Formats: sequence, structure tokens, C-alpha cells
Amino acid sequence: MSYQYSTFGRFLGRGSGIGELMDDLGHALADGGPDLKMLGGGQPARIPAIDAVWRERMTQLLDEPGGLDRALTTYDPPRGNAKFLTAIARLHREAFGWDIGPENVAVTAGGQSAFFFLLNLLAGRMDDDSRRQILLPLVPEYIGYADQGVEGALFRPVQPQIERLGPHSFKYHVDFDRIELADEIAAICVSRPTNPTGNVLTDAEITHLAELARAKAIPLIIDNAYGLPFPGISFGEATPYWDPNVILTLSLSKLGLPGTRTGIVIGPPEIIRALGSINAIAGLSNPSLGQQIVLPLIESGDLLRLSRDVVRPYYHDRSELARQAAEEAFGDSSGPWMMHLTEGALFLWLWFPDLPITSAELYQRLKARGVLVIPGHYFFFGLENSPDWRHGHECIRVSYAMEPAVVRDGLAIIADELRKLRFG
Repeated sequence: MSYQYSTFGRFLGRGSGIGELMDDLGHALADGGPDLKMLGGGQPARIPAIDAVWRERMTQLLDEPGGLDRALTTYDPPRGNAKFLTAIARLHREAFGWDIGPENVAVTAGGQSAFFFLLNLLAGRMDDDSRRQILLPLVPEYIGYADQGVEGALFRPVQPQIERLGPHSFKYHVDFDRIELADEIAAICVSRPTNPTGNVLTDAEITHLAELARAKAIPLIIDNAYGLPFPGISFGEATPYWDPNVILTLSLSKLGLPGTRTGIVIGPPEIIRALGSINAIAGLSNPSLGQQIVLPLIESGDLLRLSRDVVRPYYHDRSELARQAAEEAFGDSSGPWMMHLTEGALFLWLWFPDLPITSAELYQRLKARGVLVIPGHYFFFGLENSPDWRHGHECIRVSYAMEPAVVRDGLAIIADELRKLRFG
């Protein structure tokens, strides 16, 4: 039987690039056997010291009178558990001096849901039939944003400046000369660190973007899924940023709790109230387990300590091992290659100038050899009609959250495939 869908239903139910890609990765993972090199996902690593904290907290919840009941058998208010909201506000107020209270905080069912709500709350078709868009001042940007707009064409991306730091190293910067804040721009949005590149926008770049947004009376949205203060997967010099015109999103996923689906939004009370309303309509309430697991760690400040002393060093060490493995694998025998400066997140971003095929074709060839990566063009959404800029088809994203031996062997296969492509 063929059913008729609404405009909303057709858009969300038609499939998406990321959906097709993740389905392909899932099938490859299921069929690939023990030798598959899964370097394409965003799954956080299993950090033994962090896993031990979660097990201890689960035991405490079982032992606390009513502890498990609070986590599993009660509805929280649509904005989140009141104690959790208060604890988040107090943590940031005491640690960074931010003038926020629980009225500035909301919980969502994961960061992805937070962005679906926020982006469609601010942009899209307006009451006067005009359309507003979200400015992405630095692409490549997180693939999960791409199909969030319920009516499509939600983003206006800006190509980056590319700074070459050495023979095999580079970094993206915001090209402020390209930014035009037209009347139809509803918000500016960045991730910090950036997925896919591991780029951490400098304090100066963030401050400049905040000034532009404030002058235009639009919000600056900062996606902090990997950043400071938690989970803290940020390796360079960076300062957590918030002001009354900023919407900051955080998550428990990259701390090691992706299954709890707990996103956190800090923003103006008006935005927070709207998120609570959307939560009530779309999901009634939010998952409670993640909030209950981390609540005492937030209240004591231990969450910041764990992020600083355990999570950050673990991923920094993994990033160094991956960087060294890439240098050994590619060397000078694989043709031109560049690696983005690794400043955070879970990924190496590799650029192969003058690649004789597209990164999508390279993805297929690597998959046939048991190595799964993410082709780079998916992260340049909104620039599909810029055929003069081939850069996005010359890049791939590689996760270094897997075991170092898996990452090393996968990079060696990528290098070998490049040599075959370029030199036969």
C-alpha cells in the first residue's frame, strides 16, 4: 500500500546521506569479520577508569533508597530534573563565573535532538513566508546537522581559510572576509572542537563570532559535544565561552555514556523555555538515567576532574599515536598528503591534494579492503553547487578511538591504496 506523507514526513522519511552511509557502515561491520578496521564511526572509546566510575554509580543507585526508582520509574519535567539543572548552572557559575541559573539550562534526549529542536526553532519558514538560515562560518562541519531542517536548505556555509603549517600539516580558520550576515541569517553555529577535523576555534575567533552575532541580535550556537569543560577532549589553549546571547550545547556521550542519550543546553531563558515546550510535545520527558548517574559528580566537581585528568589525557595519547602512525604510513611514498592539526575530538582529518578519484570512490575501495572511513564530501553540505572547489572530495575522516593497532593497520592500508592509485 502507498501512503501519502506530509511535507514534513516526506523530508524526514525520504532517507539522508548520513543515514545511507551509516546503514552501509553497519552492514559492513556486521559482515566484515574480526579483521575489519572500523575507523568511520563516532563511537567513543571505552576508557577503563571511566567505565569503573559508571559501574560504581550504578551500584550506588541500587543501594540508595529510591535511587533506581528516580532513574527509571518517574517522569522528570520536560526541561529536565530540577536538581540536575541546578547542579549544571552552579558548576558553570562557580568554575567560570557565568551568570546563569537553572532557568538557563535544559536537557534533551541527546545532542542530536537538541540541534533538531534548536535549528528548526530559529530557522526555516517564518510566519511571513520568508525563510531564515543558519550561518556555518567554518566548513567542513558536523555531518549530523546536514538534514536537520524540516524544509531543507537550512544552512549557509562559508569556505575556510587554509593555513599550511608544514609539509604535511594544515589548519582551517574562519574567513571573516567571506561572512555576510544578511537579514535572513537566524543564527551562527559552530562546533568546538569541530567534528570532523578536530579543529578548535581560537578564543579570538569565538569572541569575534560572538560580537558579530550580538551586533545582529542573533544567537551564536556553540556545539560543545567534545569540548570544555566536559568531556574535555580539547588539547590546545581554549577557554570555555558563554554570554547571554550564546546557546551552548553539551553532551554526556563522549564522556562514555552515549546510550543514556543526554544532551544539555545552556542559553537565554527564552530559548530554554521554548526547548521545554518542544520536549513536552515531542517526547513528554527526557531520559533520567544519565542525569542521575552524573548528578553527584557534577555537584562535587568530580566531573571536571575526570574530564581533565582521565578523559583528556587518554584521547591526547591516542591522537599522538594516530598522528605518528599516519606519518609512518604515508611518509613520502604515497604522494601528496596533509593532516589537519589535531586539537581535539576523536578524528584525524586527512587531505590528499590532487587525489585522482573522489573521496567517495576511495571510501568504496577501502571498504573492499576491510577499512571503513568517512568520505569528506559529506561534511561540506551546502557547498554542493561549488564545483570549482574540489577540496571536499579530497578528504577523509578517520577515527582514532579504536585500539591503536587497528588504527595503525587501517592507516597502512589507506596509504597502500593511495600508492596503487597514484603510481600503479
